[in-house]
Amino acid sequence: MSDDDEYVYDEETGEWITARELRSKKADAAKADEVVVRDSLGNVLADGDQVTLIKDLEVKGAGQVLRRGTLIKSIRLTGDPQEIDCRYEGIKGLVLRAEFVKKR
Repeated sequence: MSDDDEYVYDEETGEWITARELRSKKADAAKADEVVVRDSLGNVLADGDQVTLIKDLEVKGAGQVLRRGTLIKSIRLTGDPQEIDCRYEGIKGLVLRAEFVKKR
């Protein structure tokens, strides 16, 4: 008898299922929890990508304007499908909306 043939108790459903079914169920749940962030053109963004601004943006609290075409390096995803965390010289904690950038 292999480990896949053993039955385990699934607390969510209250039923006994095979270990293989439980692993598959957990993998599907992990995929469903993934957030997909897309830029203005529909390209999927990932941690570490470089993006370019598609319009001039006034940065609240910094008194600066980031011009169209500005390159932002090494973005980080925040878990929100609309926002990305960025680093730009002179501005700490910069968070941009994904709709205002395009992947480079």
